[in-house]
Amino acid sequence: MTFEFATATRIIFGRGSVRQLPQITRSFGDQALIVTGRDASRTSAVLQALRAAGISVNIFSIQGEPTLDEVRRGAEVARKIGAQVVIGVGGGSSVDAGKAIAALAAQPQDVLHYIEVIGRGHPLEATPLPYIAIPTTAGTGAEVTRNAVLSSPEHGVKASLRHASMLPLVALVDAELARGCPPAVTAASGMDALTQCLETYVSSRAQPMTDALCLAGIQNAVRSLEKCVTDGNDLDAREDMALAAMFSGMALANAGLGAVHGFAAPIGGSFQAPHGAVCAILLTPVWAANLAAISETKSHERFQAAARLLTGNTTASAESAIPWLLDLTSRLHIPGLQSYGIRESQLSAIAAQASLSSSMKGNPVTLSHETLVEILRRAL
Repeated sequence: MTFEFATATRIIFGRGSVRQLPQITRSFGDQALIVTGRDASRTSAVLQALRAAGISVNIFSIQGEPTLDEVRRGAEVARKIGAQVVIGVGGGSSVDAGKAIAALAAQPQDVLHYIEVIGRGHPLEATPLPYIAIPTTAGTGAEVTRNAVLSSPEHGVKASLRHASMLPLVALVDAELARGCPPAVTAASGMDALTQCLETYVSSRAQPMTDALCLAGIQNAVRSLEKCVTDGNDLDAREDMALAAMFSGMALANAGLGAVHGFAAPIGGSFQAPHGAVCAILLTPVWAANLAAISETKSHERFQAAARLLTGNTTASAESAIPWLLDLTSRLHIPGLQSYGIRESQLSAIAAQASLSSSMKGNPVTLSHETLVEILRRAL
């Protein structure tokens, strides 16, 4: 048995832990670039605390899921102000954008020299700027991953900028910051965390450390996802989901994902479709297709173990996960792919693009083009 495991250099988890940010930031310097989403108001308390500590704060806002052009501009801003530290505050998009900006600000080449799939895929040449990741949602686990997912509208796809040095130096996870997260965003991001735990657990690259994280993350999500959606001020549930998301990020960074995220790359790159919601609606048909394709092997045992955690039934069959996941998606009011403008005539092209995604490499079984199209059809 051989495996490797890497995560953020330092993880600080707990309610109120964001109050440690000024002290942590000062250890890197007093010139900070803050990367946020389009609504920076949720970060006002963080910004005030930094300014009160004498730290120069510059804000760079992204408008949605980060694009190549946005991170180019952000990197230029970081260089122009002489940023000594980059802090990403927000959902997975903001955290990924900050991660990419911290990396690119130190590189001599354009992002296309380094990014996977649509670029040359070369390794980074210089150490990124110090990066602090502060999630305000519980979904992608981007605070503990080594990649940043970036959208390229001109290529119609999303791809990863990836390098071991992009792991954040500090991941500061405070469940209180998720209090204002709307129910629909909570549901979609929470389903993303659950999907990541499930996909990584049955991944062809699964290993003992990621297994432990995935199993704990699944249990947390089953216990608390719907509670968070119903009552966003339930901090016990918010904390459960913050852990589930963080565990999912730690796991996927070391063992990969699967077909759900393989589809998410071309869909997110070509349509205005939130990543978490796309993963949520695809999870059930992908899970069913994978289960149907595998034989009675160790992989099947993993599907059965996951089903028993999901359903809470210690004698449940692997197949019992399918109606359970379908019911959960329905209860959370996750919309179908048609709501984002995806039509039957486009499914074959999407499936062809998805088959090239790096996430597909971790799927427990190779799925045919016809099966990929049928998965998309069921998710419409």
